[in-house]
Amino acid sequence: MRTQMGIIRRKIKLLGMILFVLSGNLFSIQAQTNVVLPVVDEVGADNMPDTIAPIHAPFDMLQLTKPVFSDYTLSIVEKGAKQKKMVTEAIQAAIDEVNRKGGGTVLIPKGEWNTGRIVLKSNVNLHVSEGAVVYFSGDIKDYLPVVFTRSAGVEGMSTGACIYANGQDHIAVTGKGRLVGPGRDCQLWKQNVGYGSFDQYIAYDKPATERIYDGKEGSKVFLPTFIGPIHCTNVYIEGISLEACVFWNIVPTYCENVIIRGVTVNSVGLPMGDGMDIESCRNVLIEYCTLSTGDDCFTIKSGRGIDGLRVNKPTENIVLRYNLTKIGHGGITCGSETAGMIRDVYAHDCVFEGTDVGIRFKTRRPRGGGGENLYYERIRMKTKATAIHFDMLGSGMYVGSQATRSWMKPNEFTPVYRNINIKDIMVEDASYFLKVTGIPESPARNVTISNVRSKSQKLILADDVNGLVLENAILESPDHTIQISDGRNILFKNVTFKVNGGKIYEKVDGKLSENIYFKDCTPSDINVEIE
Repeated sequence: MRTQMGIIRRKIKLLGMILFVLSGNLFSIQAQTNVVLPVVDEVGADNMPDTIAPIHAPFDMLQLTKPVFSDYTLSIVEKGAKQKKMVTEAIQAAIDEVNRKGGGTVLIPKGEWNTGRIVLKSNVNLHVSEGAVVYFSGDIKDYLPVVFTRSAGVEGMSTGACIYANGQDHIAVTGKGRLVGPGRDCQLWKQNVGYGSFDQYIAYDKPATERIYDGKEGSKVFLPTFIGPIHCTNVYIEGISLEACVFWNIVPTYCENVIIRGVTVNSVGLPMGDGMDIESCRNVLIEYCTLSTGDDCFTIKSGRGIDGLRVNKPTENIVLRYNLTKIGHGGITCGSETAGMIRDVYAHDCVFEGTDVGIRFKTRRPRGGGGENLYYERIRMKTKATAIHFDMLGSGMYVGSQATRSWMKPNEFTPVYRNINIKDIMVEDASYFLKVTGIPESPARNVTISNVRSKSQKLILADDVNGLVLENAILESPDHTIQISDGRNILFKNVTFKVNGGKIYEKVDGKLSENIYFKDCTPSDINVEIE
């Protein structure tokens, strides 16, 4: 049945000024003008300045600065390293010596070097010189004995990382050299736990230190991340290039005061080849990086399900700026491991040039936690799929019936996404401008998107959302349909729809759908179909 806006299950009010009270938060909207968006030639590793500019964020954020190391420098050659030979012992001996002497730089000079796991220690800068290529082994024995680690949001004892540190302070990996992983045709990959069926291998009833995954006698291992400090403070990573990873690339976990800048990652074609995963960390700056990945590019996480809830460490105070993403599943993604909560994230002045999704929010019913107080500003994107995507249900392949849109009783594993502000956005191409798949008992809440110019094949699909404001936007599309299911407290304000036929059709269903308003929009007549 078709009708004009304002008939059938609509609560019509005068739309001079609308203030929504959403989950206890009072929202008001202010327009911004004269905004300059970044372009490709202004962001990414090729444009990194020497200095770190002051950090500005909509929350209290520590002013992070470059670390200073002692002048003492020790080359791995002085410890017997020879090119194209295994030099693990030489690198480790150099790190241990510089650490004992109070700190300084371990130098990997120009050349080709082969190594297993490297363990960083306090006050040491591991500097990979321009022209140096470090190849990491794919043999399990080169990552033993097992060390404490967290893999895909779950703790255990396994391979750790290609470059690993635990409980260290004032550490760095710098230089313009290349780090090359073993790729996927290796023993590590062949004996990994299989992350699609991950939970069946985890002894959740045992302490993490008793969960041993050492690969012996054909048993399973957690895949090593590429650079993976854990429980560290004052971590600095600059200038390095990473490629051919066996798993996620740069993954600080339980760390504080982390700077990652000018890094280039290439893991295209490698599933689970995330560019950067920030796991349960605090005070992190990521700037001027260029990522092309086989999975999500920049990812914010905080633990998975029952183990993540047990640890209960949030990720908070994260700033991403002047970054460039190319190929990847998501430009900047929160989740899907969200158990400890993700909060106070600010991404600004970034360019997504060819990722599948631009801004991505993921979680699942079994994951717990969620995300809140997330800010995105001055983003330019050209995506293959959706520009802004909330995917809170996931796939039945991984979570079974919990991926369905049937209401379930909330419990400790029910995640949330709320209080999200996205503004000053240019979408040059996308399949959808906005897709929201919330959880029926935990809809996406309090989402404000303002100051937008977008070109997409389709407009908006929103399931299970409570509190969505789209303001000051021009949406161009051959599509003319907005689809809403169980959407409530939704405002379209000063939105121009440039669509085929010059008419907008709104399809609304779900018994919870109500309070959906259009104010000062073009076209002014919205054709509504209630199902």
